[in-house]
Amino acid sequence: MELKNPSKEYKSTKTLVYSCQYHVIFCSKYRRKVLQDSIDERFKQLILEKQEQYKYTVLEMEVMPDHVHLLLDTCPADNINQIVGKIKGYTANVLRKEFSSLVSRIPSLWTRSRFISTVGSVSLEVVKQYIESQKGK
Repeated sequence: MELKNPSKEYKSTKTLVYSCQYHVIFCSKYRRKVLQDSIDERFKQLILEKQEQYKYTVLEMEVMPDHVHLLLDTCPADNINQIVGKIKGYTANVLRKEFSSLVSRIPSLWTRSRFISTVGSVSLEVVKQYIESQKGK
């Protein structure tokens, strides 16, 4: 599995310089422990193969039996909530086709909810202090 170096790296477009990383967590339906016995490895492959199409880079990924942690890097112009929705939809569709045990154990693979948090290189307090210090300039 090829993951990118998670060190802070700035990217750019014609009009934007950015560095946006998100910690994403989502769970299997009813927190059933279904992401094991080769399903977890196939899930990881599916996540990595859609990076270019869905416009994200996986920096870190951990698949637990009943939930997933992703550290994604993406452009702020792209909606992270929509990206996660596409990931969940695509992986559920493929995994349920390839592993019939998923169909018989749960009505859908993922819960409708998700956790998304930005990840920064400095703390909120440091940013607040910086903004406050700009008043006198």
